[in-house]
Amino acid sequence: MRYVSTRGGAQTQRFCDILLEGLAADGGLAVPESIPRLAAGELAALRRLDYRGLACALLQRFIDDIAPETLADLVARSYTREAFGSDEIVPLKTLEPGLHLLGLSNGPTLAFKDMAMQLLGNLFEHVLAVRGETLNILGATSGDTGSAAEHALRGKRGVQVFMLSPHGRMSAFQRAQMYSLQDANIHNLAVRGVFDDCQDVVKRVNADAAFKARYRIGAVNSINWARVLAQVVYYFWGYFRASQGESESVDVAVPSGNFGNIYAGFIARSMGLPLRRLILATNENDVLDEFFRTGHYRVRKSAEVIETSSPSMDIAKASNFERYVWDLLEHDGARVRALWESIETDGEFDLSGSPYFRNVAETGFVSGRSAHADRVATIREIHARFGVMVDPHTADGIKVGLEHRDPRVPLVCLETALPAKFAETIREALGREPERPAGFEQLESLPQRYEVIEPDVEAVKRFIAARAA
Repeated sequence: MRYVSTRGGAQTQRFCDILLEGLAADGGLAVPESIPRLAAGELAALRRLDYRGLACALLQRFIDDIAPETLADLVARSYTREAFGSDEIVPLKTLEPGLHLLGLSNGPTLAFKDMAMQLLGNLFEHVLAVRGETLNILGATSGDTGSAAEHALRGKRGVQVFMLSPHGRMSAFQRAQMYSLQDANIHNLAVRGVFDDCQDVVKRVNADAAFKARYRIGAVNSINWARVLAQVVYYFWGYFRASQGESESVDVAVPSGNFGNIYAGFIARSMGLPLRRLILATNENDVLDEFFRTGHYRVRKSAEVIETSSPSMDIAKASNFERYVWDLLEHDGARVRALWESIETDGEFDLSGSPYFRNVAETGFVSGRSAHADRVATIREIHARFGVMVDPHTADGIKVGLEHRDPRVPLVCLETALPAKFAETIREALGREPERPAGFEQLESLPQRYEVIEPDVEAVKRFIAARAA
């Protein structure tokens, strides 16, 4: 399996190279040259596997430069009962016939990002040890990526983690999960600005080829293909548990900000998994919903980003969207590069009049928007009808999913975090505190360690240079 850049200007590489690289040399994102398709009968065989076996069977189709037995060991160490609470790893809860909730939030940081990060941490440690190298991870988070990455990489040999987050724009629980870590290889930078300011700094540091090479800068954001790849697995897992057989299609509803989670569903669908529709839900920051409705992709300026009660989706520039557009444009890297250059100059591009936008329906995407009142109402409704408490991001997904629901087709809504992380909204919706898993009772009272900085590329470079592995 070889990987190319969405912008067509980088040499092909194998998996372990793109794992450590982050952004491609030409500023694009790594994608497989082609997506492996499932042969007839393979779905039935995959259905019989447990989560670890399924992960190995799917990952091996994209990773051929790690020995199968080594990959199996890394998977086994990543998806454990201790980390995820059960051997099932990802439970499916049926709310009513044809309506399901896929539990992706049972990992160490109570968010779906753990599903990829636990594997990513072990992949990094293994590849770096084999190569005798070190890596400095530079990432940006709007809430859950940072804590999942830090908990997966804390204490890992040869790795330093530098995580940028928007100062004061995450929930108190999310901040405490990150900032309370005292491990010497974890560094938190609270940026005065919004998530997109953090993400822009990360991209600009990566664009300095000399600095990136000297300090071996890597990525854990979903710009890293390994993140997307690990998430593909739970789409298969959820499909197998919600469907009655390989002839039945399933719809999935996914709250989306940076487009990584739902893009993994698109890859699963491209492999031949019978996902009929990928239902994308945004919050008030509706850049992606606007594109899927109109063909117009318009990035919001930092001042336009709305601070919402589903803060992990407060994003105005979706990184993984470039991978989807590369597919939509039939792998034309030059055209993708031109579109992203227009974003840099004009803040937008418009495909509404092109034949490419007419292909969007064929890729399975539909979309919708959810606002604060919708989240609160959905949390109340799901709790009243089914006795189940959901977090505000999951509520966004359920709300839009139900708008597009076809009673003849099973609907799987992806749970993206546990309610404990967003107590303020739960109190507003239900008038009570969300339950906290054991070990999280006094999280916000723990000492916190972080530095507040401006969204200054040179300041971040200096910080990294002084502490690099």
